[in-house]
Amino acid sequence: MNSYSSALHNEATIVDLIPALRAFARTFCRDKTDADDLVQETLLKGIAHIDQFEPGTRIKSWLFTIMRNTFYTKHKVYTREAPAVNDCASARSITYGDQEWHIRSQEVHAAIGKLPPQQREVLVLIAILGVSYEETAGICGCAIGTIKSRLNRARMSLLEDLGETSSATAVDSCTNVPLPFGQSSSRR
Repeated sequence: MNSYSSALHNEATIVDLIPALRAFARTFCRDKTDADDLVQETLLKGIAHIDQFEPGTRIKSWLFTIMRNTFYTKHKVYTREAPAVNDCASARSITYGDQEWHIRSQEVHAAIGKLPPQQREVLVLIAILGVSYEETAGICGCAIGTIKSRLNRARMSLLEDLGETSSATAVDSCTNVPLPFGQSSSRR
């Protein structure tokens, strides 16, 4: 079975990966439409180069690597061609309502956005998408120790940016957030 027919055999797997690809794309693109465009471009490149897919490897990691490379290539071109785009008022986030949990989630989202791209992608891959250290190392093209270091630095930067002294205080400060199934917090 050649790699093309193997990939066609894994068609359901590729379709099942679209939500994970969208989630990973959101780490690169704040705008949902841009993230969907990145997913579409990733899938098109993956299909166009399906003959380069090596059977026996994980198609998810292969597509994540394509997405990462596509984003960084487009980002280099964009930064050369669009100076002063950071001053655009339409790119600023909006704060809705006065609920503490919503404001806190906005703060966390902003803090994640401030992380260096390498730390942000490792944090999203491991902490949000549940990708293993080994797969993340393959996607990012570096050693597992480097991945662990980036993840630790990302976590420490988030805590510092959010004004927390430890991960436990970050959880304790959100005591107004309802817990699932009517549970109550034992620490207040």
